[in-house]
Amino acid sequence: MADATFRQLSEVDTTGSTLIEGLPGHGLVAAIAVDQITTQLGLEHYGTINADAFPPVTTFQDGLVHDLVRVYAGADPSVLTLRSDLALPQSAIEPLSGCVVSELAERFNEAIFIAGAPAQSEDDLGNVQGIGTLPSVREELKAAGITVPEEHGLVGGITGGLVRECYREEIPAALLIVQSYPHIPDPRAAKAVIDKALSPLVEFEIDTTELAEQADEIQSRLQQIAAQHQRMQQEQQEQQSQSAIPGMFQ
Repeated sequence: MADATFRQLSEVDTTGSTLIEGLPGHGLVAAIAVDQITTQLGLEHYGTINADAFPPVTTFQDGLVHDLVRVYAGADPSVLTLRSDLALPQSAIEPLSGCVVSELAERFNEAIFIAGAPAQSEDDLGNVQGIGTLPSVREELKAAGITVPEEHGLVGGITGGLVRECYREEIPAALLIVQSYPHIPDPRAAKAVIDKALSPLVEFEIDTTELAEQADEIQSRLQQIAAQHQRMQQEQQEQQSQSAIPGMFQ
């Protein structure tokens, strides 16, 4: 399989940068959080990553075609973000992770990856835990007040592959695991990972008010859908009951 390649598009000083991954996954937590960060910090389109293993699709914005996987950068604070318009297939894991460690790693000092994990209860939503590829990263997580789990665990998919490659190459990287809704976009989980983990680790200020408003809007729509579904079920039950009555006397 052909490797993925990085193409730089603009000149931004990435000295001392932190790479923040925002690829679509459970609850779109990473994608929502990194979109908010990229927009608020006014990060510049720094480069693109391409590979034959990426889906054969065309994405566009503002009337112009652009690449599926893109890197944005800013110098103050020194941040790189990795974004994709679409969830990437299993076949893209090795090419993309190989490109990140071979071509991008020299442009940042450390990386932060984000994985949404299905919450077991409402009370767990928004809980954030962190693990590190190096003992120094683990201590950094603890110093930032982020819970470091003691039990065994597993993270798969594109994020798991990226973290694995950083571990193999001894690249300082943290994996933030946030409890979220698994099947719907979860802006509240994205807000939690920014407020509780990214802000203390990267030392930037991101206004997450908009994410809270989005979460309320999504919750309201879901409640409307649930109420509509319940009404439909009641109507179907009533229709079935009414159609069954004549049959009793036939």
